Amino acid sequence: MTDAETVPASIGGTRVRRPPSRQARWLAPYLLLTPATVLLAFTLAAPLALLVGFSLFTQRGLAIDTNLTLNQYVTVFTRPAYAVVFVRSLAISFIATILAILLAWPFAWFIAFRARAKFLWLLLVTIPFWTSYLLRIFAWKVILGYNGVINSALTTLHLISEPLRFLLYNPPAVVIALVHGYAAFAILPIYVALEKIDPSLLEAAADLGDGPLRRFLRVTLPLSLTGVISAFVLIFVPTAGDYVTPSLVGGPNGLMIANLIQVEFGRVDNWPLGAALAVAAMAFLAAAAAICTAGVRFAVAQIR
Repeated sequence: MTDAETVPASIGGTRVRRPPSRQARWLAPYLLLTPATVLLAFTLAAPLALLVGFSLFTQRGLAIDTNLTLNQYVTVFTRPAYAVVFVRSLAISFIATILAILLAWPFAWFIAFRARAKFLWLLLVTIPFWTSYLLRIFAWKVILGYNGVINSALTTLHLISEPLRFLLYNPPAVVIALVHGYAAFAILPIYVALEKIDPSLLEAAADLGDGPLRRFLRVTLPLSLTGVISAFVLIFVPTAGDYVTPSLVGGPNGLMIANLIQVEFGRVDNWPLGAALAVAAMAFLAAAAAICTAGVRFAVAQIR
């Protein structure tokens, strides 16, 4: 006899509610996920399935041949120009991510261990988000441009005879803009990880004779690894697929994979090839993020 059957249906004329069965208790948490699951199915899974489906078609003039084929993927992986853009996108994204984390970690450490008005400092971190991302990129065009702030200042100080041309429309300009745009995504998760560190662990390490550097390598850095990895993923994935930044400050030598996909979908009107490029880019990003995350874990394990 189950627990539900031992409870009487009524007591003193008052109906008693039976406890839920084991199956109902097991199913209840999953029912709470139903709205989110349905939303993700329509906004994420369905478009991805449509993208994969289109990548198996062929563009023939203005018509699309719906016979399934892998010719688009063969084109993606055999055309050297695409390989160059893929490598450039991963390199720019990786460098921007590492620089953002290196710049964000000391700031997050200061907020977690030294700052008094932590809320005020965290509020200052979010100030760049008060303006449009597009406006921030245009601001970098003004700063790095031929007649921009840097060139005007250097010319006024008579440090250069003519404006520098290499400040804009190249991969370094893309990296600078990406680091500025995504630095907050590194500060916040690293701060959360550092905030959870028990100060008594650092005191114990100091009592055992560890200096500041050794305490950092053996205690602080390993315990903040979850925040570092979160920051890496949060920055690496969107920066590798960024379209606006390379379009505005990258120039011909700073274009990335998102710009190439836009060309195939928009100007060339070759949707199957554009879809194949998008699917291949997602696969490359997932593999690169997994490899880099594993590499970070291995490096920290070796340090410890």
